[in-house]
Amino acid sequence: MDTTTKIIGNWFHRDTIKILSRAVRHFPVVLLTGPRQSGKTSLLRRFYPKHAYISLDVPSLAAQAEDNAELFLEGIGSPVIIDEVQYAPSLFRAIKPVVDRHKKPGTFLLTGSQTFPLMQGVSESLSGRCAILNLQSLSAAEIRRRRKASEFDILVTGGFPELWKQHALPRDLWFSSYLATYLERDIRNILKVANLRDFERFLRAAAARTGQLLSYADMARDVGIAVSTARAWTSVLQASGQVLLLEPYHRNLGKRLVKTPKLYFLDVGLAAFLNGIGNRSQLLASPLLGAMWETFVLGEVFRSGLAAGVTPRLWFWQNRLGHEVDIVIDEGGRYRLAEMKFAERIGDSDLRGIRSFQEMYGVKNVAGAVVYCRTPHRHTVAPKITARHPILHGVERP
Repeated sequence: MDTTTKIIGNWFHRDTIKILSRAVRHFPVVLLTGPRQSGKTSLLRRFYPKHAYISLDVPSLAAQAEDNAELFLEGIGSPVIIDEVQYAPSLFRAIKPVVDRHKKPGTFLLTGSQTFPLMQGVSESLSGRCAILNLQSLSAAEIRRRRKASEFDILVTGGFPELWKQHALPRDLWFSSYLATYLERDIRNILKVANLRDFERFLRAAAARTGQLLSYADMARDVGIAVSTARAWTSVLQASGQVLLLEPYHRNLGKRLVKTPKLYFLDVGLAAFLNGIGNRSQLLASPLLGAMWETFVLGEVFRSGLAAGVTPRLWFWQNRLGHEVDIVIDEGGRYRLAEMKFAERIGDSDLRGIRSFQEMYGVKNVAGAVVYCRTPHRHTVAPKITARHPILHGVERP
C-alpha cells in the first residue's frame, strides 16, 4: 500500500498509517484503539476500502454480535472492519478459531474506544494473533500539513479531525455534542451511572487539574463524591482514552507505584473547552496557561511514540526541594529529559530541574535534555540541553 497518499479535501494524512500498514500485513487481527472521533474508522475505511464494514455502535447489531458471535461473523464475512468492538466482547472468542484456521493477515480490523475491556478480550482470546495500535486526535504536524494554524489555534481547538475540516461545526457546539455522546454511550456503558451530571462535573474538575498532581481527595470533595468513586471514574477516563496519568520517576520501581501521579488530558482542546477557554485572549488570561502548554506538549510527545507503534514510557521527576523535570525517559539507565515552558526565552532558572536531576543521577547518565518553549529558533542553551518549539521544530520521539 502507498503510505504517502496525497491529502485531498478534508482528509488529514495520519503518521500512524506506516505502522498500521505493517501490522495489517503481518497480523490476522489489528485492533485500533483511541478516543471517540479520533479518526480510527476514517483511517481504516480509507486505506482498506475492500473490507466490509459494520458498526457495533448500533445497539441492535451489538446485541446480535454478543448473543450469537459465531453466527454473526458468518453473516458479515471477511475481511471486515468492525467498529466499537467493545460492545460485543464475545466476538473475541469467536474470532480466535477463524484466524487459527485461515491465518490470513488483515482479516479482522477492529476499532474500540474503551481500552480496558478491549485489552481483557485480547489477552484472553487473541494473544499473539492481534496487533494493538492507538490513534489519538491529530498532532500539530498532521494539522499543519493541511491547515494554517498557530500555536494558539491548536491549544484552543485541539486535534479532533472534525474541528479542522472545512465547514466544520462551531467549536463549542461540536464539543458539547461530543460530550453528550461520550457520556451517554461510553460512561453509561462502563459505569451504569444513572445521573450523568455527576460524572460531567467530575470531568470538568479533572480538566481543571490537567498538568497537575492528582489528589483524589481534593477532586472528590469538589465534586461531592467518595474518594473511591473519584479513583474509579479516573480509571474510566483512562479507559476511554481521555487522560494519561504520568507517574513519578524513581530508580526503585516500587516507589514509582506509590507516589502521586500527574493527570494530563490527551487532547488539549477538550481540556480548554471544559475549562471555559475559547480563544487566544482567554487562554493568555487563564491561570491554567502553563498547564495547557504542558498538556499540549505532553500530548505531542505521546503521539510521536504512538505513530511508531509503541506506547511511550514517560515519567516526571520531583525532588524534596520541589525541583522538577516534566518528562523523564529511562533508556536502561541512560536518561532523556524534557521541560515544558510557555516562555519564548529560556533562562537559567528554567533549567533548575534538569540540573538537579543531573546531580542526582549523574551528568554522564543524561544523554540529553530539551526545553519545549516558544522560541522561534532551535538552539543550545547549555551543554546537552536544547530549546525548541514543539510546533515549528517538532518533538523528539520517545
